[in-house]
Amino acid sequence: MWRGLIEESGAGSACPPADPVALHRVEQSLGHPLPPDLHALLLRTDGIEGPYGEGIVWPAEQILENNRTFRTDPEIRSLYRPFASLLFIGDNGGGDQFALLWTSERAGVHVWDHETDERILVAPDLTGYVRRALESGGDDWYR
Repeated sequence: MWRGLIEESGAGSACPPADPVALHRVEQSLGHPLPPDLHALLLRTDGIEGPYGEGIVWPAEQILENNRTFRTDPEIRSLYRPFASLLFIGDNGGGDQFALLWTSERAGVHVWDHETDERILVAPDLTGYVRRALESGGDDWYR
């Protein structure tokens, strides 16, 4: 499904699949399992790059590293509300980050605005997010 969605759009590029052992390590390091749809996507393509170089979905290792940074960096923690309920998965190439709000009834993909600390729902699920991002034609499609 994921590779078909990327090919159908003609706007992004897929990567080779993630190593299941690497995904397990990411989950262990984060302290929680990846959402099932993200896990399935990463097993098909270890990230999706958009037409302008943005990371629509980051590779598994980048998901781990960026989430570690957002959750533990003292400077970031002093500037923004906590990120514990967010699982960052991609970016727009200009500073805004996309995250799954995985610890709430408000499932879906949210954009985190790095200037205002706003968190706004942009898609009801990962499939809708990937589809919208690939079909957008620009880096601020979610506004």
